[in-house]
Amino acid sequence: MKTTLKTLKPRNPFVAASLRRMAGSHRSGTSAQRQSQQRALRHELQHLKHSP
Repeated sequence: MKTTLKTLKPRNPFVAASLRRMAGSHRSGTSAQRQSQQRALRHELQHLKHSP
């Protein structure tokens, strides 16, 4: 009796490359957005403090 093995589905060659370079959405994360908003607020408050 001969046994036959099922061939595995071929792997997607782009997955390994995308995981290595951290592929994903092209927008900044929530922490980066929060930090930039805090900087903008600090900048605006500085200008309000120094205006006559």
